[in-house]
Amino acid sequence: MTTSLLFADASTISTPLLVVMAVDTSTGDTPAPALLSASGLPGDTASHLLLTGEFAAKPGETLLLHAPAGLQAQRLLVVGMGKAGKADISRVREAAGTAVRTAMAKSITDLTLVLPDEAALAAAGMPPLAYQPMTRAAAEGMVLAGIDFDTYKTDRKDRTPASLTVLAPAFIETHDRDSMSAGLAEGVAIAEATNFARLLVNEPGNVLTPTELGRRTAAMAERVGLQCEVHSTAKLEELNMGAFLGVAQGSAEPPALIVLRYEPDAPLRQDAPLLTLVGKGISFDTGGISIKPADGMEKMKNDMGGAATMIATMQAIAMLRPQIRVMAVICSAENMPDGKAYRPGDVLTTMSGKTIEVMNTDAEGRLVLADGLHYAKTLGATHLVDAATLTGACVVALGRLNAGLFANDEDVCERFQKAMRAQGESFWRLPCTDDYADLIKSQIADIQNTGVDRWGGAITAAMFLKEFVGSTPWIHLDIAGLVNIDDARPYIAKGPSGIGVRTLVAWLRSFEQSA
Repeated sequence: MTTSLLFADASTISTPLLVVMAVDTSTGDTPAPALLSASGLPGDTASHLLLTGEFAAKPGETLLLHAPAGLQAQRLLVVGMGKAGKADISRVREAAGTAVRTAMAKSITDLTLVLPDEAALAAAGMPPLAYQPMTRAAAEGMVLAGIDFDTYKTDRKDRTPASLTVLAPAFIETHDRDSMSAGLAEGVAIAEATNFARLLVNEPGNVLTPTELGRRTAAMAERVGLQCEVHSTAKLEELNMGAFLGVAQGSAEPPALIVLRYEPDAPLRQDAPLLTLVGKGISFDTGGISIKPADGMEKMKNDMGGAATMIATMQAIAMLRPQIRVMAVICSAENMPDGKAYRPGDVLTTMSGKTIEVMNTDAEGRLVLADGLHYAKTLGATHLVDAATLTGACVVALGRLNAGLFANDEDVCERFQKAMRAQGESFWRLPCTDDYADLIKSQIADIQNTGVDRWGGAITAAMFLKEFVGSTPWIHLDIAGLVNIDDARPYIAKGPSGIGVRTLVAWLRSFEQSA
């Protein structure tokens, strides 16, 4: 797939598919769709169909015209963005993805997407949308939309588009063109990294073992210029990672401790922060001795989604080369009910020395993260973010529209929420204040790995992790509800979502000024 940026009038472009976005400008119940491109489109292009009521410009709605009058394009696709008042940068991303998914369904391999221009936005009563963020969002949407998860089908049909072009008005000045070119490159880099995460999560457990995750991560690191170390059982024993080893001991597959490091091209000041990502990488989770119900267990190959997000974020950072220091610690294991498996009632001693009474072996993610978070601190982490498909309780609390967000520091949390809003992802902050600490106290050890009762399960899991970060600024992301897209959407395939990569990249880059 090649992605390019072109500055020209839409009417002059010869392409199999020209894509224009549209919004609903109505103030009542009767839709009033309006095209968001005035530059180079003949005034009557699609206008008669827009007035018939057949197309309401709802988000993801499409209208396809063949041999459109006045255009060199073979087809014109109009993609709805919804009400004009809600058509923001995220809707641009979704419209771009919708265009690619529509083209793929019709075996169209090349398309040109027309960016909304200032005049059309003003005519629709919309505030200006900056060209650079629009270009980046369009690139992200198109690249994210361009993959399907049919790797293991014998009749697989590779429908990935060959050429994607973002078309901007010809009148844009040189300095804005440079900014837009940078935006395109950023969007492609972030989306390609996100797709790497999605493809990792899609792999079955018999293929993507902890060892294989280490191999693929190391190969990616070599390709993009990251430092990478991959360790296994001997290193965990050397570090006294009793919680991590406890989870891994029931599997024939050895665990993997993966450390990725990114250093910027120019030297930083001595007190520059070391921003550290920690990912839960349970390559398959049976629940261990506290075994899960059979119904839905096949989805537990997704239990390394947090690790995939962090690995992909490191890939994106390596491609973008910001002036920050970033490290990732990935804790990968299988959770199996072998004769050697750890049991409910066992007491594990973590790397930090803190002891844990195991109440449920299906609460294993927090155990590997306990050692991972502490290890990151010993490596010099000044800021910690962990991502994990940690609790079903978070899905019960927030559904599948928001992931859980927990933090012990207001500044880093506000930075994250600002990045989240800009990137169009959805995390909802939940409490992890000290008054919840009693819920994980153990009678025979320092803490236990589940709460004393079933209530507030996402919070008690966060409180458990909080025990291992101390005073280090920390964010915990419980992505269990959003790691997978259960139903195909107009702009993205059913399957792994790559949740969090865009926001984490933006959050990390927010430290660049102070680096």
